[in-house]
Amino acid sequence: MATKLSSCDELAAYRKMLGAKHDPNRTCITVCGGTGCRACRGLDVAESFRQAIQARALEGKVDLRVTGCLGFCEKGPVVTIRPKGLIYVKTTPEDAKEVVEKTVLRGEEVERLFLKDPQTGKRQRTREEIPFYKNQMPLIFGANFELDPQSIDDYVRLGGYSALAKALGAMKPEQIIEAVSRSGLRGRGGAGYPAGLKWASCRKAEGNGKYIVCNADEGDPGAYANRSLMEGNPHSVVEGMIIGSFAIGAHEGFIYVRTEYPLAVELMYKAIADARALGLLGENILGSGHSLDLNINRGGGAFVCGESTALMASIEGRPGEPRAKHVHMVERGLWDRPTVLNNVETWSNVPLIVNRGPEWFTTIGTGNVTNNPWGGSKGTKIFSLVGKVNNTGLVEVPMGTTLRKIIYDIGGGIKEGKRFKGVQTGGPSGGILGEQHLDLPIDYDQLVEVGSMMGSGGMIVMDEDNCMVDFARFFLAFLEDESCGKCTPCREGVTQMRQLLEQIGAGKATLAHLDLLKDLAEVVRDASLCQLGVTAPNPVLTTLSYFREEYEAHIRDGKCPAGVCKGLVHYHIDAEKCTGCTLCARNCPSGAVQGEKKQPHRIIAEKCSKCGICYDACKFEAVVRN
Repeated sequence: MATKLSSCDELAAYRKMLGAKHDPNRTCITVCGGTGCRACRGLDVAESFRQAIQARALEGKVDLRVTGCLGFCEKGPVVTIRPKGLIYVKTTPEDAKEVVEKTVLRGEEVERLFLKDPQTGKRQRTREEIPFYKNQMPLIFGANFELDPQSIDDYVRLGGYSALAKALGAMKPEQIIEAVSRSGLRGRGGAGYPAGLKWASCRKAEGNGKYIVCNADEGDPGAYANRSLMEGNPHSVVEGMIIGSFAIGAHEGFIYVRTEYPLAVELMYKAIADARALGLLGENILGSGHSLDLNINRGGGAFVCGESTALMASIEGRPGEPRAKHVHMVERGLWDRPTVLNNVETWSNVPLIVNRGPEWFTTIGTGNVTNNPWGGSKGTKIFSLVGKVNNTGLVEVPMGTTLRKIIYDIGGGIKEGKRFKGVQTGGPSGGILGEQHLDLPIDYDQLVEVGSMMGSGGMIVMDEDNCMVDFARFFLAFLEDESCGKCTPCREGVTQMRQLLEQIGAGKATLAHLDLLKDLAEVVRDASLCQLGVTAPNPVLTTLSYFREEYEAHIRDGKCPAGVCKGLVHYHIDAEKCTGCTLCARNCPSGAVQGEKKQPHRIIAEKCSKCGICYDACKFEAVVRN
């Protein structure tokens, strides 16, 4: 890394020098070093490659780079070989020597490490051939394939901080805000508020000192897009925040990141320190006269601190409780001073808009933003695709992409060929959509119309074995635990909804309880103080709307169609089908299965814990669930 840069011209010269040193034709092995791949021994894979390169005296001839998350978490650790663009999946440390010997030295491919098409059996070698990758548009996430997140030089060489130089050297703050407004960029944290409108209001606000804040709390179960952006490309967040601070006139900023993201915290600290050392943070950035310093605050894991006002209370050292929304953050935010809060993904979009222009950004997505900053959803969105889908991972697609394309074309469809049942978008407070919504274009407005929301991009796929009553109950229990308790509608209402769902799941409810549940959900939605309470009823209201027959089956028929709710599930053994193989008895954890070998068995109802292990273990379909 160079000494501190003092002008935009010096930054350009530094980038040119880094480019001249880089040989694009040199073989480069990249190993995914995101949290998911690390859990699958990704760092051991990288170390094995290092040893294999050293053993063949290839230092200086072959580059080895540990990247951030590459998105395809289902198939990690993911290894790429450039410039050929080969992608090896589920790579082990034992594979490293073979890859170096065959692919690097002899130009041969290790066929068994390529992804295999489950339909044709054909091996898929590159991103252009792998459906999970080729159906995406990785504008923000794409750089993760090329750069070392711990190297600011990598980021600069690939064009990093060129948007900052353009903003500081050739644009006025008002021009930056105008560009962001015309782009139609809406906050990726969930609410979808127009970023340009927020920035313009904050710039006009009166007050001594202004702040910018990055919401990196991301508390939704199953969502990890923000974490992976910080782990893979932390400087894109830093660059976006510096540009934003110049636009609104802020000189201090905060990144609020949950402490459960240790790797993201580590890399964000390093990115800030390296940017400061290079002259991109601190006093008189690139000789522009603008100054900014960034600080990191680590949250304790409270879900409610993802809410804007609760987050700011936490930064100030107070309990993370929300406040009434009639006080606007752009006027009285952090320490009662004008504040702009955007999330990780929003800040990462800013350099793209400044560099490529708002007109380019508006060609991606839905709607028309010419005369209305709320008119559409522009750009791409990263979704955390998890659940009963074959290819789990991070998916970046243009706004307006349908659920069907995400789940089937990219996600590879439902596991084990089972029937798609539903998908929850927007995290625990999001709605649960059914098969009739598969062709729904995903954007902020259309999700709200059907009772769901974008949230921070969580997408949980469900199949025929999921019970919607139980699913709604699970997330109500989560929200009940995470409620700060400040307002009565949320504190008491969420608990009452969860209890009603438990009664339905236990077969102790009547059809009148469904009307009561709906009325209660609407009161909680309309009367709660913050968005946690306002959106908490979404799982209830959407499942009541789209899966009402399942609720009625619990009540009228006394059955859980998915066989999940234990209060309504009973197991017995069909004596005519039972061969006495004893598999059920040997696997039963409660000793409820009795019988002699090669003789029909039976289940003692009083001992049965209704875990379903016997049902899964039986190879002869003798165990009956009803």
